[in-house]
Amino acid sequence: MKIFITGAAGFIGFSLSQELLKKKHTIYAIDNLDEYYSVKLKKKRITILKKFKNFKFKKIDISQKKNLQKYLKKKKFDMIFHFAAQAGVRYSIIRPDKYIKSNLKGFKNLLFCLKNKKFSKMFYASSSSVYGDTKVFPIKENYKLNPKNLYAKTKIKNEKDARNFESIYKKKIIGLRFFTVYGEWGRPDMLILKMLSCMKKNRVFYLNNSGDHYRDFTYIKDVIKILVKLVHNKHFDYNIYNICSSKPIFVKSVVRKFKKITNYNLIENINRNKLDVYKTYGDNNRVKKLIKVNKFTNFDKALVRTIKWYKKIGYKFF
Repeated sequence: MKIFITGAAGFIGFSLSQELLKKKHTIYAIDNLDEYYSVKLKKKRITILKKFKNFKFKKIDISQKKNLQKYLKKKKFDMIFHFAAQAGVRYSIIRPDKYIKSNLKGFKNLLFCLKNKKFSKMFYASSSSVYGDTKVFPIKENYKLNPKNLYAKTKIKNEKDARNFESIYKKKIIGLRFFTVYGEWGRPDMLILKMLSCMKKNRVFYLNNSGDHYRDFTYIKDVIKILVKLVHNKHFDYNIYNICSSKPIFVKSVVRKFKKITNYNLIENINRNKLDVYKTYGDNNRVKKLIKVNKFTNFDKALVRTIKWYKKIGYKFF
C-alpha cells in the first residue's frame, strides 16, 4: 500500500511512518523541518526512516501551495495521514502567524491539492484542545467545543473545512483528536521530556499550576497501534474520533513518579498558565468499538521506557 504522510519528521508522523515501513508499505513523506523545536531531532528521525528503501522523503512546506501542487501532481497513493501543523498551545501567543500559516493556510492548500486525487481515505490530526475546559467527563466527541487558545481554534477550523471538503468532493476524511501523546522520540516541549531536558542541564523545571491539573496521557505505541488498525479499516461511522487512554493522571503524581525514578529535584511551582485547561479526560469508546482495542500500556511502565530511551539516545538532541 502507498501512503502519503505530512509532518513525517514530527513525533507521531515519524512513529507511524516507522511502523508502516516495517510492514512493507511505501511511504511518501514531507516535512518542512520547522525550528519550533530541535531540528537535529527531526533530522535524526528522518535519517532513521531513510534506512528503509520504501521511504520517499521531500522537504516541503504545506503553506507553499505551488511547491505542494508540483510535488503531488504525479504522486499516486492509497491514503493520507496529515500531521503537518504548528504544535503547542502556549507558543500561539508568541507566534500566532505560524498557526495561521501552517494550520489554516497549509491545511486548505493540502485539501485544494487533493481534490482531484484518488484515495480511499484521509486522516488528519486534531486535538483534545478543542474541548477547552469542561466539567463533564469523560469527554465524548459530540460534546460542545470550547477553545481557549488560537491553536485549538485552528483545529476546529480544520474540522469544519474537512467536513465541507468531504461533502463537496465525496472523499472520506477522518479527524483524530489526540490527547497528550508521550513516549520515545517525543516532543521536547511536552512535560516529561521538558523535565528530562532540565535534568540533563541541571536547570530548574517550572511546574505549571504546581502540578494541580490532570492530563489524559496516551502512550505513543498505543497511538500507533490504533492508527495502524485504522489503515486497514474500511467502515467509519463517524468523522471524528478521540485518540486517548481515557485514564487521566494527576500531573503532580507524574512529577512524583519522575522524581522517584530519576532523583531530579530542581522543580519550582508557578502559577497556572491561562491558556491551559485544568483537565483532559476523553471517552475512547468510539474508536475502541471501531477497531476493537481494549488494552493500553501502563503509565508507570511507559514512563520508565521513555526515561531509559532519553538516557540512551534522546539526550543527544536536547
